[in-house]
Amino acid sequence: MTQDQNIVEKQVNHLYRHEYGKLVSVLTKTFGVSNIELAEDVVQDAMLEAMEQWAYKGVPDNPVGWIYKVAKNKAVNIVNRDKYKQEHSIQIAQHLLSNEIVESDLNDIFTDKEIADDQLRMMFTCCHPVVSSDSQIALTLKTLCGFSIPEIASAFLTSEENINKRLVRARKNIKEAKVDFEVPVGKDLEPRLNSVLETIYLLFNEGYNATSGSVAVRYDLCEEAIRLTELIASNTNLAKSSNVFALLALMSLNASRFKARIDEYDNIVDLEHQDRSKWNLDLMQKGLQYLYYTTEQNQVSAYYILATISAHHCTAKDFASTDWDNILSLYDNLIQIVDTPIVQLNRAVVVSKTSNAAQALKDIDKIKDKNTLNTYLPYYTVKAELHIQNNELGKATALLKAALNLPINDKLRSEILNKLEKI
Repeated sequence: MTQDQNIVEKQVNHLYRHEYGKLVSVLTKTFGVSNIELAEDVVQDAMLEAMEQWAYKGVPDNPVGWIYKVAKNKAVNIVNRDKYKQEHSIQIAQHLLSNEIVESDLNDIFTDKEIADDQLRMMFTCCHPVVSSDSQIALTLKTLCGFSIPEIASAFLTSEENINKRLVRARKNIKEAKVDFEVPVGKDLEPRLNSVLETIYLLFNEGYNATSGSVAVRYDLCEEAIRLTELIASNTNLAKSSNVFALLALMSLNASRFKARIDEYDNIVDLEHQDRSKWNLDLMQKGLQYLYYTTEQNQVSAYYILATISAHHCTAKDFASTDWDNILSLYDNLIQIVDTPIVQLNRAVVVSKTSNAAQALKDIDKIKDKNTLNTYLPYYTVKAELHIQNNELGKATALLKAALNLPINDKLRSEILNKLEKI
């Protein structure tokens, strides 16, 4: 690959991650929510065409505008085909072909306000009650955030085939129900907002613990998750929910430790060995302010408890000063709200600090539905570390070898191999 080709690929990948959801949202408003998949297809085709043309002609001055023009022209061609004239509304075709759309100023279409409004509409469209809760999250990750099928499957701890089925069902249900492209109001708002926030949290976690690629942390995904939540918080009606600010607190506090979490070789540094002088104090303070705002609202949620746990880590003078007893109490409270195998596994890590590794392993063995952790990398690495602490090196070796069969990024694979060599 030439240097110019490399620049073009980086530019298109950047646009795909940062602009894909914006483009799909704008196009969905243009040709109707029943045609979400059409919007996705034309944006995907536009990105591919950008990769091909820019390699020869160079990156244009307004790459976002270029991609939108190409995407809209492709949509016009598709709608004009006999098949789509029959399957899609004539009004949609007329709207696309109108002078207002063809000659409209792209700067007006892509104003900050228009983009924000369309993304909010898209978030809540994906989380409409006609779509099952698991499909809501999958659809939002795919449509609004540009996640690949393998990334979504990893986040759900399920197969790619299963995710594909969820996406097909979700789009079908939205189309058949003729869902409006709007932000809900009244009693419909809170449950759909919760689904949106859950999706965003999965997005953040995918960046925080990247499952693919050559890096351990994908900062762009984490930044996108925070940006989407801030977008919600900027809406007066949506900002009334304490969960919005609790999630912002959690993500901000976790993100404040990013620079210390990765060493100069892009390897993960655990909390105990991080250089705390590298922590982003401004972002940490921002997270603590979000948490304080949530505390004032006097509503305890899973995000609030997790943010409080993160705050304990952030405010501890050093690792030895961490208030593990209080953190364990917080996990016990969290289990009353969200009793999942992953929460139980995280609690066991804390037990290893307040008690010992042997007790933590016993607690892990008591976890119900452990089969759901079979594709969850920390299940293997956490247990392996506990067995090492318990001087059970054979069991640790078996777990780490099993972890190598999971879909993990290159850096984590290298770290696991290094740990195996040291046992």
